[in-house]
Amino acid sequence: MTLQPTTANSRQATPPSGRRSQPQTLLIDADDTLWENNIYFERAIAQFISFLNHSEFTPGQVREVLNEVERQNIIRHGYGLHSFAHALVNTFERLTVDPITPELHAQINAIAHEIAEHPVQLIAGVAETLQYLSPKHHLIMLTKGDITEQTGKVDRSGLGSYFSAIEIVAEKNIDAYRSIVEKYALTHQRTWMIGNSPKSDINPALQAGLNAVFVPHDNTWILEHEEVLQGGFAGTLLTLESFAGLREHF
Repeated sequence: MTLQPTTANSRQATPPSGRRSQPQTLLIDADDTLWENNIYFERAIAQFISFLNHSEFTPGQVREVLNEVERQNIIRHGYGLHSFAHALVNTFERLTVDPITPELHAQINAIAHEIAEHPVQLIAGVAETLQYLSPKHHLIMLTKGDITEQTGKVDRSGLGSYFSAIEIVAEKNIDAYRSIVEKYALTHQRTWMIGNSPKSDINPALQAGLNAVFVPHDNTWILEHEEVLQGGFAGTLLTLESFAGLREHF
């Protein structure tokens, strides 16, 4: 869904000269790149594990079961709170001998949906950096997940005006990046994917022939963990300590 808002295979410390003066297309991830997201899910998971209070499984073992259930539920339900709530309920059913009553079901769902009540918390330096980049380059927000949830976050963030388009996709894989390139007639050499997830933001973008900027986040979702590609791609890979570091390169 699209919303319209109101070289070398190496990490380069210094970008090639001219990039600042030549407009680039910057595809920018949202969750845990522009605003905090996974920290709220982690808090909900800790609350769920405490609520389950399993007599035999350690918290780490419960988490491993939940991770596997989440992987399966993504296929069935996609991303977002609906899928997460299903995963918590399914995990509870797998690990408890007690039947899940309507009351228990409601309590578990409440744990999941508390996440929706948190305000959007921008990551430090994001607003100022977007304000700097927007007049100079072509910015497209590229996020995956539930359309209603992601649209709500964009609206509450107040960042929509910095982007020429907002793309909400079901999955960020090689085909998704190729589709974006075709839709907007982008030039591979001047298109960059910026994000915190090796699995969704960096590796598939590089494999699709784009450049990428990896901005690690300490709380990236475990299902998004993956080794960043070290070679076998045609574009440029930059790794920055913070989103604000983009101002030094673009």
